Amino acid sequence: MPPASSTEAFSTDAFSIDNAIYERACDQAIAMCDGNLRSTIKALIMANEYLEIELQELRAAVACGCIPNAIDGAVIDAA
Repeated sequence: MPPASSTEAFSTDAFSIDNAIYERACDQAIAMCDGNLRSTIKALIMANEYLEIELQELRAAVACGCIPNAIDGAVIDAA
């Protein structure tokens, strides 16, 4: 088999690092639910629904001009 190019090796290494982060996050989520996988899945679904609602509200605020749209190149100064 030919050696992997540097680009292929980099993407494989990046995937390994990302995968390890996700594995730890899964372990933490399961531990927070006392090992109950059904409760873990339910908690993640609920968290996802909450984030989807937050995103909808943020999009609505941007659409009505209540919040500047940083995607259009506007710089938001936190100071």
